[in-house]
Amino acid sequence: MHNNDSFIEEVSEEVRRDRFYAWLRRWRWLLIALVVLIVGAAAVNEWRKLHWASRSQTAGDAFRAAYGETDAAARAAAFGGLAASNARAAVLAKLAEAGAKAEAGDTEGAAALLAEVAGDGAAGELYRALASLQRVMLLGNAMAASERQATLELLTNPGAPFRPLALEQRALMHLDAGDKAAAIAYLGEALAEPGASEALRTRARQLIVASGGTVPAPAPVAAGG
Repeated sequence: MHNNDSFIEEVSEEVRRDRFYAWLRRWRWLLIALVVLIVGAAAVNEWRKLHWASRSQTAGDAFRAAYGETDAAARAAAFGGLAASNARAAVLAKLAEAGAKAEAGDTEGAAALLAEVAGDGAAGELYRALASLQRVMLLGNAMAASERQATLELLTNPGAPFRPLALEQRALMHLDAGDKAAAIAYLGEALAEPGASEALRTRARQLIVASGGTVPAPAPVAAGG
């Protein structure tokens, strides 16, 4: 039983960190593309089109240069400078800066940036939800239990943009608290989510088995008409 619990704790910790870093590595170019789209969409006349096209190119170049930094601390500084100098790219730059700070070992600084984005009323709902989820993933059980629970309750509401990942994090929260039954229930919900990735499903199955549960059978596929 002790070995099993140790395995669950190790998997839980690896899930939090791996998902946080993997998201940043996988979607870094999407961040750049979003900056270009957001900045470009602000143009309302020919002069502003030319003006913002120039700024979008500048922002895109700045993102590429920042991601080219091999040192995580230098990369964080580059993103911080971009956030300060380009208001339209600030939210995405802060998310990227938080990832670089976390990679550099500055967990506190990364968490503070994510909290800033999550609480920014001017940022889009998607970005606020993403920042909240990343903060939970980064801090894990180092986060105040009441805040962690309240954040995940919001992120697991039906229709929430990152519901499958939030359900996984909610399960990990209950595993940290020793409540395996609740964890298994949330992992089952994550498995049933249409938007859950295969990687998430694999982790959920592993945690269910390690926690002493039974993996639900896949839903039957309806026959074609």
